[in-house]
Amino acid sequence: MSNQRYTPEFKDEAARQIVDRGYSVADVSERLGVSAHSLYKWVKAIKPDKTEEQAAALIEAKSEVLKLRAQLRRTEEERDILKKAARYFAQEPE
Repeated sequence: MSNQRYTPEFKDEAARQIVDRGYSVADVSERLGVSAHSLYKWVKAIKPDKTEEQAAALIEAKSEVLKLRAQLRRTEEERDILKKAARYFAQEPE
């Protein structure tokens, strides 16, 4: 195992080759002589954090579920009213 230290610029450029240019981790690792494990850590460090996006998507999905439940409840009530009306009009008055 090597104790070689890499500059932040080197780490950033190596990670950008994977993220931006689409090279594989194995290819960059071989070309630069850096372990794949280190490259994965560097790539993870430059990727944006998606927790805020995931939280927003979760809130949006929950609100949609609530809206759909309300719509289902309203539709079921309308169905029940129509069933009762159909039974009422199906009866012969005299």
